[in-house]
Amino acid sequence: MDRQWMYADRRSEKFIDGVHYFLRVAEANKQKGFICCPCNKCKNQKEYSASRTIHFHLFESGFMPSYNCWTSHGEQGVEMEEDEVEDDNIPDFAQYAGFEGNQTGEEDKDADYNDVADDLGQMLQDAKEDCESEKGAHKLDKMLEDHITSLYPGCEQGHKKLDTTLEFLQWKAKNGVSDKALGDLLKLVKNILPEGNKLPETTYEAKKIVCPLGLEVQKIHACPNDCILYHGEEYENVEACPVCKALRYKIRRDDPGEVDGQLTKKRIPAKVMWYFPIIPRLRRLFRNKGNARMMRRQAEERQQDGMLRHPADGSQWRNIDRKFKDFGKDARNIRFGLSTDGMNPFGEMSSGHSTWPVTMCIYNLPPWLCMKRKYIMMPIIIQGPKQPGNDTDVFLRPLVEDLKLLWKKEGVPVWDEDKQEEFNLRALLFVTINDWPALTNKGYKACTHCMDETESTYLKHCRKVVYMGHRRFLAANHPVRKKGKHFEHTADHRTKPKHRSGKTVFAMVKDLKVVFGKGPGSQPIESEDGHAAMWKKKLHILEVTLLGILGRPPRNRRDAPH
Repeated sequence: MDRQWMYADRRSEKFIDGVHYFLRVAEANKQKGFICCPCNKCKNQKEYSASRTIHFHLFESGFMPSYNCWTSHGEQGVEMEEDEVEDDNIPDFAQYAGFEGNQTGEEDKDADYNDVADDLGQMLQDAKEDCESEKGAHKLDKMLEDHITSLYPGCEQGHKKLDTTLEFLQWKAKNGVSDKALGDLLKLVKNILPEGNKLPETTYEAKKIVCPLGLEVQKIHACPNDCILYHGEEYENVEACPVCKALRYKIRRDDPGEVDGQLTKKRIPAKVMWYFPIIPRLRRLFRNKGNARMMRRQAEERQQDGMLRHPADGSQWRNIDRKFKDFGKDARNIRFGLSTDGMNPFGEMSSGHSTWPVTMCIYNLPPWLCMKRKYIMMPIIIQGPKQPGNDTDVFLRPLVEDLKLLWKKEGVPVWDEDKQEEFNLRALLFVTINDWPALTNKGYKACTHCMDETESTYLKHCRKVVYMGHRRFLAANHPVRKKGKHFEHTADHRTKPKHRSGKTVFAMVKDLKVVFGKGPGSQPIESEDGHAAMWKKKLHILEVTLLGILGRPPRNRRDAPH
């Protein structure tokens, strides 16, 4: 049989008819619910559960070279009879108008490219190949089985068990539906569907079906006084805090303890920190073809006309590229912006409960994406009720370990779906964004610029320290300097405070001893005048010293690292 149509003009009716015939043959010879894709990019190396995905690939890239015998789609080394290609049930060319005028199939696709084609089966296959544990591979096998299992016997609409369950859970998340409400809905729909349907009956069952798709979450125990994390070789198996001697687990009156060497009840930790590792999330980000392309946009497609539209247009970005040339060579290397602040999760203004989420945004993405919730990672949640304050460093340690790993020259191996290659991903902390309380600069001398010249006063009824004397920063002849009506009827002709160099500030804290925690082992640091000292950590000073390298003037700095 002549199959020259496979390499003909992809706009021709002959090619369109042939692709439809090929897809019917491939559907009839499915292996375990998947079809090999013979396009010029996949070359029968990838499998998909939906034939429309292969249909899209063939019109985009064409067939792989010399594939006249469809050995991966049912043929046994011989070509089929010529009369088998005839079929009258071929849709007309109007359905494929999207390819008109684009013979090569090279068209622009947005960041949601993978939503166009059903890549769920391929994603599960890739995850199974990358999975190292036997238990994880078994779970993914079960998901692959659910992916090809019909929702109920004789389902003609093509609904599958896994796909339908995911749609229900997405609807729940999008509309803020409770677990109980979703469970009631699942029971109702299950009763409506034909007998023998595979729809889960409860929310718990639904989540269990899709749980292998979730990313790793680490539940790390912490000292209730924020002294240490029970993490790493040093503290992982410790039962009490070595600083304040507080117990790691809560004491329950009705707990009989161990019986025959086994605990009768699960012990409850005194405090828990949730850590969501960032490296697996970055790997999944680059697994999406559109996202992987967007991660390079600031270097390849960004307008360079001198206008400031993106952090990549600023001096700090360029200074990093000049100082760390190996890092700046690959546009895929990531620059993070870290932010943290406290919030009351219960919505009661009278409550003093304070939970602290830590978020990281990716500045490689274009401006309209980098601040979208979809692309902002939340690696840490610091549990309340008390705010961590100066002890935030303790909770940042797991994140710092991952960032140090990403900063190393060898980086972390990651697969780039857009370029179809593995590369070594590196990352750095580009900037931190905090308010003054998160900066842990509190008290009467809290300004990192004015320092001991900070003018402040305590409001008794508000129970807050407020900062005055801002007229010092105005121009010498500014009219507001002379006005006294709103400034206790006094003029202010003082000059602005002098800026101190990083070396000067470092000399002030070179002997500073930092003890984390709120227990008896930690003592508040006080200055000579009896007020709380402004500088609590040497790391703040290190950042001041680095400002000259990164190109950010200290007078404009409102953020500092912990």
